Amino acid sequence: MRRGKIPVTNPHFIVFANEKGGTGKSTTAVHTAVALAASGHRVAALDLDNRQRTTTRYLENRAATIRRTGTDLPQPAFEVLDELSETALDAALARLASQADVIVVDTPGRDDPIARAAILKADTLVTPMNDSFVDLDLIGQVHPDNFKITKPSFYAELIWNSRTQRAKSAGKSVDWVVLRNRMQHIGSHNQQRVGAAMDELARRVGFRVIPGLGERVIYRELFPKGLTLLDLKQLGEVGLGHIAARQELREMVAGLGVPGTEAARAA
Repeated sequence: MRRGKIPVTNPHFIVFANEKGGTGKSTTAVHTAVALAASGHRVAALDLDNRQRTTTRYLENRAATIRRTGTDLPQPAFEVLDELSETALDAALARLASQADVIVVDTPGRDDPIARAAILKADTLVTPMNDSFVDLDLIGQVHPDNFKITKPSFYAELIWNSRTQRAKSAGKSVDWVVLRNRMQHIGSHNQQRVGAAMDELARRVGFRVIPGLGERVIYRELFPKGLTLLDLKQLGEVGLGHIAARQELREMVAGLGVPGTEAARAA
């Protein structure tokens, strides 16, 4: 199931974090993990939400599909963190690091001390957001009349402090990426205003904005079999919407800029 190996001494940690639920965080995390595995990376996924276990269930469904069909699909190693402690987190990451050059961590959609500990380990921190002022309020407050950013919100300050702490302790910078998930395919005034406010906040706080995954029914339909948009041969009848969604996924993963991806493809 592995598409090749590249020599990496330390794994690259991609942490998906957002205190708000319903932003497509787990769906995006799983698709990212599978896409990187398909490109040749050795990928592992750690699910920190031991109640909902969305990422774990998705990858369990994928493993079952592989066994049932005998199909060779790229599959990340994965586990769920049952004991919510920093000691258990460190142990789980150490286990996964022995078999992966990229580790994708999916955090719960709530304020959680273990999620904060995971954020401190991020090389790439990904915050998926729906394209609305409701979700934008998590990282920045806007003026009700002109929709300009008035100040960063608590979560933005939390991430800023975490990035500063990691830079001091590990000597590494953290690439903070905000994904604009579920954007409408037809532009609107609201979409333009949210985009302008997000760009303004990005300059002030220091994150990158890239397009995420659109609002498509297909993402919910893929879950029972654990399939992704890269598994078109297993999807049966495929339409233009599937092709467009697959391109969205590829562009999103490319936008994350994970080190070694080009070398992994070559391998």
